[in-house]
Amino acid sequence: MTELDTATQRPDLPAAWTPAEVEAELYQRWLDRRYFEADVKSDKPPFTIVLPPPNVTGSLHMGHAMNHSVMDALSRRRRMQGYEVLWLPGMDHAGIATQNAVERDLAKQGMSRQDLGREKFVERVWEWKEEYGGKILDQMKRLGDGIDWSRERFTMDEGLSRAVQTIFKKMYDDGLIYQAERIINWCPRCQTALSDIEVDHSEDDGELVSIRYGDGDASIVVATTRAETMLGDTAVAVHPDDERYRHLIGTEVELPLTGRRIPIVADAHVDPKFGTGAVKVTPAHDPNDFEIGQRHGLPNLTVMDGRATITAHGPFEGMDRFEARPAIVAALRADGRIVAEKRPYVHSVGHCSRCNTVVEPRLSLQWWVKVETIAAAASAAVRDGRTKIHPAELNKRYFDWTDNLHDWCISRQLWWGHRIPVWYGPNGEVVCVGPDDEVPSGDGWRQDEDVLDTWFSSGLWPFSTLGWPESTEDLRKFYPTSVLSTGYDILFFWVVRMMMFGLYAMDEVQPFDHVFLHGLIRDQYGKKMSKSKGNGIDPLDWMERYGADATRFTLLRGTNPGSDMAVAEEWAAGSRNFTTKLWNATRFALANGATVARPLPACDELTAADRWILDELDALVSTVDSNFEAFQFSRACEALYSFTWDEFCDWYLEIAKVQISDGRAEATQSVLGHVLDVLLRLLHPSIPFITETLWTSLTGGESLVVAQWPEVSGAERDLDAKAEIEGLKKLATEIRRFRSEQGLKPGQKVAGKVRGACCVGLTDQVPSVRALTRLTEPGDEFTVSATLEVGLPKGAVKVELDLSGTIDVAAERKRLAKDLAVAQKELEGTTKKLGNEAFLAKAPAEVKAKIEERKATAESEIARINERLAALPEA
Repeated sequence: MTELDTATQRPDLPAAWTPAEVEAELYQRWLDRRYFEADVKSDKPPFTIVLPPPNVTGSLHMGHAMNHSVMDALSRRRRMQGYEVLWLPGMDHAGIATQNAVERDLAKQGMSRQDLGREKFVERVWEWKEEYGGKILDQMKRLGDGIDWSRERFTMDEGLSRAVQTIFKKMYDDGLIYQAERIINWCPRCQTALSDIEVDHSEDDGELVSIRYGDGDASIVVATTRAETMLGDTAVAVHPDDERYRHLIGTEVELPLTGRRIPIVADAHVDPKFGTGAVKVTPAHDPNDFEIGQRHGLPNLTVMDGRATITAHGPFEGMDRFEARPAIVAALRADGRIVAEKRPYVHSVGHCSRCNTVVEPRLSLQWWVKVETIAAAASAAVRDGRTKIHPAELNKRYFDWTDNLHDWCISRQLWWGHRIPVWYGPNGEVVCVGPDDEVPSGDGWRQDEDVLDTWFSSGLWPFSTLGWPESTEDLRKFYPTSVLSTGYDILFFWVVRMMMFGLYAMDEVQPFDHVFLHGLIRDQYGKKMSKSKGNGIDPLDWMERYGADATRFTLLRGTNPGSDMAVAEEWAAGSRNFTTKLWNATRFALANGATVARPLPACDELTAADRWILDELDALVSTVDSNFEAFQFSRACEALYSFTWDEFCDWYLEIAKVQISDGRAEATQSVLGHVLDVLLRLLHPSIPFITETLWTSLTGGESLVVAQWPEVSGAERDLDAKAEIEGLKKLATEIRRFRSEQGLKPGQKVAGKVRGACCVGLTDQVPSVRALTRLTEPGDEFTVSATLEVGLPKGAVKVELDLSGTIDVAAERKRLAKDLAVAQKELEGTTKKLGNEAFLAKAPAEVKAKIEERKATAESEIARINERLAALPEA
């Protein structure tokens, strides 16, 4: 079907845009026509985005809506530019979150996972996933995501499981995966190690207790917020240059309540300016202490089990950590060991993000990835430009991670997830099994109980979803991916890990050409959204009330690289008003015969207004292109908004009405149609539903999804046309302002004469000026009662108005007299102050300047009001 407009091809547009009645049907039409399905055999250049996989337990929140709007806008534009676009969807199994959800379900039935056993429990999780998981995918469709649903993946589907086993085996064989005892984040309720991203920190009330170890000159005071861990102390550390403690370094001191003697060691990690400058060292229960212990060969003494119950022998054995804390402090106090106590003491405390339990640092045997070499490769890929981060200012944060990365704990004590493919034999054998290897069999063989961190499998996402480890057509066509769009808050947790895995698995080929890092969504006051604060906004509510397009446009209009974004409902309402404006403009154009024809009329057949709007449109294409390429979505949307609302709707459409009525319909109709055609194409990536509806009505074309993206014409700017229309705009604006000052209502018509337009090159624009400013032609009874002179680059235009009978003169005089009295009082007060020598001697310069400014404003206002009163006819 051609894009040429014919009357028979144009369905009538309803009077109003009602998204709820249109969006679902439009989206299904796109799916039915398979517009979003990528053709691996296509010879078009590829453009690939892999969707950051939402948790299977998740639902669409405002951060998702913003990121999905970005990815969809990028994908739709590239598709229109002739790329073979693959936007690949999927979900993450979200180990701990999903396991907790199913455990809560079981608890309602009075059961636990232990009651079911591992195999039956995992079966139950799969059942739960099929029934409840993935509702977010349907919500993504409501937003208009142009995703290739035929390629949907899940981090525990067969192909991705094969990828996980393959890379684990490869890294194990290469010595990059190993098992060791280290300090990890431990949740006593979930009974598992946690990644840093699964720990939420908050400022909590606690206590700071100062304890004296030893007696007399050989004593030393340490302070702690976790007194219960002192049972596991194996040293006290001081800075080697701290003169206060130099004589104690190398000696021993008795650990209170235990009778054990522990050494005093020197370590540069200690800050001598913090607290007493001496710190207790509990290597098995603190990450910094563990490092000190490693440097000094200290024993690791574990005094708590996995449920945070005290295991040290003595009166505190069997107590919960929070029961033991006050009991130990009381015992120390009774022994005269407490030097100081501070309550409350506000400090940062880590909580499990899933259950809010206070996290316990704990020495534990876990599986680790040795990151030194693969982190260096990830760093190099950005430094040499293979992957570009937007904004570039976040390169430093990226390098801070990659250049200082610690080995990564990848094991989790869960049942739901990718089980670690390591088997242990009856005689101490350890065998790592790949996907094509035979699993060891026979008596005494058992598989490791742990599963892998969710980030391990999601770190493979850019290439495992394309079929790796097999050399698939998809992998060859669509890897490396073009863009990753995600929040800067997971730069380390996900982006860095994908970079490390991708470069390792794909022979130094980076997983992304570009990484776009957006900020966080905040409320209108700049505060972080949260359920507890009650300031969260559900994007589904916005879509219900204002439509998906308004929701998307609001979010894109606020999206800048690396910057947080504040949103409020009135901004969504404003975007809805924008779509309404666009709808009404297109309806007007269609009602007035707008056509989309090729080519446009010759230049000499076009008016200055026609040539001006075409120039502005050309500039808009260039602006939108450059900002999309730089991921400056806010600037692109602002340019689209400004052109649509201001230049096109407020000026050109009004001028077009005059041109059509003056017998210049054919050329004007062509320009109207062309501008709308290009504008709707430019807007489509941001607001796909309304633009699809309007464009197909305007052009009769198949779909904007597969229409061609506009290109800059390359023509020189018509500066004469621009100058003429800028003159028209200034003249009309000044007349409107003058009318307002004369007390005329916006829609009120008044007779007027425009003199001197020919001298400034605006003769052709006088009919438009009259229409724009509600000036009627003067009749025989015309009387000049108000005069305005507007200065323009080529001279002045004089406008004469006949206000007789148009305003209530008596009421206007009364209003102006009241305003005059206020201005005179202000002038009197400021003059008096500025004439007071005592005041002037004491007042700061900025205060005097402010009063002088007020006085000048009052004088100006008095002159304006008197001039207006003089111009009014007698009542």
